[in-house]
Amino acid sequence: MQHDLIAQARTWLAEDPDPETREELAALIEAGDTQELAARFAGTLQFGTAGLRGELGAGPLRMNRSVVIRAAAGLAAYLKARGREGGLVVIGYDARYKSADFARDTAAVMTGAGLRAAVLPRPLPTPVLAYAIRHLGAVAGVEVTASHNPPRDNGYKVYLGDGSQIVPPADGEIAAAIAAVGPLAGVVRPEDGWETLGEEVLDAYLARTDAVLAAGSPRTARTVHTAMHGVGTSVLTAAFDRAGFPAPVLVAEQAEPDPAFPTVAFPNPEEPGAMDLAFATARRAAPDLVIANDPDADRCAVAVPDPSVEGGWRMLRGDEVGALLAAHLVERGASGVFAESIVSSSLLGRIAEKAGLGYEETLTGFKWIARVEGLRYGYEEALGYCVDPEGVRDKDGITAALLVAELASVLKERGRTLLDLLDDLALAHGLHATDQLSVRVEDLSVIADAMARLREQPPTALAGLAVTSAEDLSRGTDRLPPTDGLRYHLEGARVIVRPSGTEPKLKCYLEVVVPVADAAGLPAARARGAELLAGIKRDLAAAAGI
Repeated sequence: MQHDLIAQARTWLAEDPDPETREELAALIEAGDTQELAARFAGTLQFGTAGLRGELGAGPLRMNRSVVIRAAAGLAAYLKARGREGGLVVIGYDARYKSADFARDTAAVMTGAGLRAAVLPRPLPTPVLAYAIRHLGAVAGVEVTASHNPPRDNGYKVYLGDGSQIVPPADGEIAAAIAAVGPLAGVVRPEDGWETLGEEVLDAYLARTDAVLAAGSPRTARTVHTAMHGVGTSVLTAAFDRAGFPAPVLVAEQAEPDPAFPTVAFPNPEEPGAMDLAFATARRAAPDLVIANDPDADRCAVAVPDPSVEGGWRMLRGDEVGALLAAHLVERGASGVFAESIVSSSLLGRIAEKAGLGYEETLTGFKWIARVEGLRYGYEEALGYCVDPEGVRDKDGITAALLVAELASVLKERGRTLLDLLDDLALAHGLHATDQLSVRVEDLSVIADAMARLREQPPTALAGLAVTSAEDLSRGTDRLPPTDGLRYHLEGARVIVRPSGTEPKLKCYLEVVVPVADAAGLPAARARGAELLAGIKRDLAAAAGI
C-alpha cells in the first residue's frame, strides 16, 4: 500500500508542469509522509455541476495545473465530439493564487485541440465572463474562481454556449471525457495562438448594465462598497459612474484584489465579522446603503442603517433583498417569470402571484434558475440575483447592486427606506422570516451520517410545529429532478436540509410565515418569527445529531 502510494506520487511528479507543486510533492515523497500523500492521492477531484473546486496543492485531489490541464482537455474533447471544432471558448479568471496560470493553461489546451480561445484582459467579475460567452457567440466558457471560498482554494466553473452553467447530463459527460485523458505529455499545449481580449468586452458589458435601470429614474442613493479583496471594485465603480450615481465610498482595506484575503476569516459577506470594516466605514461616511460583493463579484450583499441594532447597521438577508428587488420590478411594470431555488423564501411566489406574473421553483443554483423559460428575474437566498437574464444568464453582483441603489433612490425621494418597504411586504403577504443552520465539517462523513439519520428517523415536529409532509428530494418530485436533500413542510413553516455543493458544509434552510394584521402587530410578529426559527434550529440540530 505504502509502496503503491509512493509510486503513484512519483508518476504524478514526473508529469507535473508546475515547479511549485513539484517541489511540494517531492518534499512529501522524500519525507515518506504517507498520511499526507494518501490525502492527496485517495481519488480524484470530481468534476460536477459546480465544475471543480478544492484546495490548492499537488496531487489529483487538489487544484493544480495538472488537474486543470486534464479538465481543459476533457472539456475540449467533449466540445469536439459535439461538432464544435473551431468554436470559440472564452476564459475568465479572478485574482486568486494560480488563477492566471489556470486560465493560460486552459487557453493553451483549447488552442492545441483545434478550438479558438480568448482570455479576458485581466482578473474580472464572473458575470463579465458569463456575458462575454453570449456577446461573442462562444461555444463554451470557463471561469477560474473559487468565489467566496477560503484563500487556499481555487475552482473551475464551466459554461456552455447559452451562457448558463452546466447541468446534467453535460457534467457527467465532461467528467467521463476528463477521465479518458491519457498522460499529460499527450495533451498538446502550444506557447501561443490564443487571443487576449481588450477592454472592449468589458465596455460592452458595462454598456449593458445601464439596461437594468429605468430611464430617468432617481440616482441619488449614497453607498459604501467593499469588494472583499476581490475583483469587483473597478467594474462596480465604473457601472455606478456610467449610471450617474454618487461615487461609492470604498472600504479602502478591502478594495484591491488580494488572494490572501488578509482582513477576513472567510471572504463571504454572510460570514461573521466579514462586514465589520464596511460597517466601520459606513459609520464614518453615513451613506444610505452598504453594498458588498464577494471576491468574484457575482453575489451582492446589502446593509442598511438600523438604529435598533448594535453598531447601527444591519445586513439584509438574501431573501429580504430578493423580495425587495422583486417588488421594485413589479412596480416598474415587469413582465415574464420570477424564479428562485427551493431553498429561498416562498415570499417571491406570493409577490409574483399578486402581480399576475409567472413563478417557478428550481433546484439550488443559477445553473437551474437561468434555464427557466421566459425568465425576467431570478434570485437565490445566498446573495445571488439575476436581474438581466438576456445579458447575463447567471447571478450578477454588479447589476444587482445598481438595481438596489435605484430602489433606494426611489424610496429616498419618497422619504422612505428599504426597511419601510419590507414592512409593506410583511403586511401584504405575512411576515416571512428565514434563517440558516450551517455546519462546516472537517470530516465529510459527518454530513452523510446526519442525512442518513434524518432519512431513517424523520422529525415529526420542530419548535412545536407539526411536520405535515416530509419529502426525500433524492427521489425527485413531479417538478424537480433528483437532488440530495430533504424537505419538510410544517404548519406555517418549511425546512430544507442539503449538503453544500461547493463547500464541506451541511446546510439547513428555515422559513416561518407569521400572519400580521396591521403595522402595530409587526414587532410581535418578528419576535414570534425569531422564536420559532430558534426553536426549529435547536430541534433540527438534535434530530440530525449535529
